[in-house]
Amino acid sequence: MTSQNPIFIPGPTNIPEEMRKAVDMPTIDHRSPVFGRMLHPALEGVKKVLKSTQAQVFVFPSTGTGGWETAITNTLSPGDKVLAARNGMFSHRWIDMCQRHALDVTFVETPWGEGVPADRFEEILTADKGHEIRVVLATHNETATGVKSDIAAVRRALDAAKHPALLFVDGVSSIGSMDFRMDEWGVDIAVTGSQKGFMLPPGLAIVGFSPKAMEAVETARLPRTFFDIRDMATGYARNGYPYTPPVGLINGLNLSCERLLSEGLENVFARHNRIASGVRAAVGAWGLKLCAVRPELYSDSVSAIRVPEGFDANRIVSHALETYDMAFGTGLGEVAGKVFRIGHLGSLTDAMALSGISVAEMVMADLGLPIKLGSGVAAAQEHYRQTAAAAQKKAA
Repeated sequence: MTSQNPIFIPGPTNIPEEMRKAVDMPTIDHRSPVFGRMLHPALEGVKKVLKSTQAQVFVFPSTGTGGWETAITNTLSPGDKVLAARNGMFSHRWIDMCQRHALDVTFVETPWGEGVPADRFEEILTADKGHEIRVVLATHNETATGVKSDIAAVRRALDAAKHPALLFVDGVSSIGSMDFRMDEWGVDIAVTGSQKGFMLPPGLAIVGFSPKAMEAVETARLPRTFFDIRDMATGYARNGYPYTPPVGLINGLNLSCERLLSEGLENVFARHNRIASGVRAAVGAWGLKLCAVRPELYSDSVSAIRVPEGFDANRIVSHALETYDMAFGTGLGEVAGKVFRIGHLGSLTDAMALSGISVAEMVMADLGLPIKLGSGVAAAQEHYRQTAAAAQKKAA
């Protein structure tokens, strides 16, 4: 695959040249003050991206999956009760991790294409008179289905039930791309990674802990060593790590936060919404539907597009790569073969999005689907033309 073409998988995302250069740096002494001058601004930058003044941020050499493990092992004990919804592949994997850690998981089976059922959570939490449920898990943006869940509604469910459970949110494919309000939504642990909204290579698990979550750390009895945030906090106080840090990635994270905050978070979110809306306009012009069942659930970082019954969506992904050197995302889990995914997050522009839309259109026409060449591109072009001036004015 040529590196000249942008990729349209929902992560890892396209890496801006300045980020690549920030990561590609000479070796430094990671126990010297130089590292501290790189580390602490990065941690403070992440706090601002999370829209938090209270969170303690921890960055591990890992991925979002390591962030999930950091969240549960630092706050829970064997047998603790957890509430979750299974509405996609990544919520399923977090549930599976909890079960492997000997946690007692109650999960609400939810159609893939729907969001987290906050109303059902409220019923379950209200019925839990003894407050045995310790944690509620929610996936903000389900990457497999292109579904955005209402985290504020989940917080309202906890509050309405007067339940003290912690709220853990998987924001791996939303933070840095879509509005995320850790303090306002009462999120106790937010999990993300370097390779999506932060526009960096994979390799960092980024986790924010609220003061309430930090209190739970002292009584948790699940085993933890590599992901022990107490060791990490001790290292930070000495301008270092408890083990060898990924220096280049942390340097890149510092620059990434600077870039996001310089653009302005609201402008970042508006840009993602605008580009995603153009992709959705193309999908409508093709006569296809999204996996997300209602507009309020539409993700601004990835669109999972349903193909006609009986057609294998994997053919679109493989043909695009083999014929046009362009990468789209395959369907996962229950929607494998039923959808293909266009990732539209991170470092992306209108022009880049149009290249992906045009290739997807050619691929579907090549494979015999009833797609009129130019229809999706024209729909997206019209959307981008209509919104370009307003976007430039807002950014200025």
